Amino acid sequence: MFRTIGLNNRNSKFKKRKTMKLKNELNAFRAEFSNKVDEETVSIIDRASAELEVDFQSRNPSGVGDKAPDFTLPSANGASVSLSEKLQEGPVIITFYRGDWCPYCNLELRAYQRILPEIKEAGGSLIAISPQTPDSSLTTAEKNNLEFDVLSDVGSKVAQGFGISFKLPEYLQELYNKLGGSLPEYNGTNDWTLPVPATFVVDRESRIVLAHVDTEYQNRLEPNEALVAINAINSVKSV
Repeated sequence: MFRTIGLNNRNSKFKKRKTMKLKNELNAFRAEFSNKVDEETVSIIDRASAELEVDFQSRNPSGVGDKAPDFTLPSANGASVSLSEKLQEGPVIITFYRGDWCPYCNLELRAYQRILPEIKEAGGSLIAISPQTPDSSLTTAEKNNLEFDVLSDVGSKVAQGFGISFKLPEYLQELYNKLGGSLPEYNGTNDWTLPVPATFVVDRESRIVLAHVDTEYQNRLEPNEALVAINAINSVKSV
């Protein structure tokens, strides 16, 4: 159900440091959601997930060793944020999320906020990207008390550059409208395009050292794994 690329073998000693806190939160919400919705809704979601998994089997999203595409995007506070400029300060964690309407995304973003002090202490920074408009991104940042860059990739051009964007099938669009998640309302476009939830850790040379791309939107990388990658970069640099 997913495609995961981890750290290089030379950094394997850092893999032992991880928590499952976010996974537990995601599983708890998944169980709660399943108890609230009807079987038809679950069937539609499962069908879409299975089709997306098949679709991505023939794709080649950005992975370890690739150069991360540079980008400049507007942030929730109105500033422009460039990946290349952030990399001048240190390694960067980039996490793509679906939107403010997605409870799994909000859980993930709050989990990153919890370890933000550790990320900064390690010399890294964090960027969260969605196809939402800046206004919707501001809502996300304020609702979750986020203190890192929350950027708007309207039209999903950056997500396309990383090879993780896809268009929702019409039957899933109908379900989203029914559930109150009309993407045009949040994203300011009518293309019904989303990123597959994905997290990349990029070193100062723009090289991806960790990539996690998951076609199952209910699954996410543990944020502490991204922190581990930042520390691994620092360890290799000091050798």
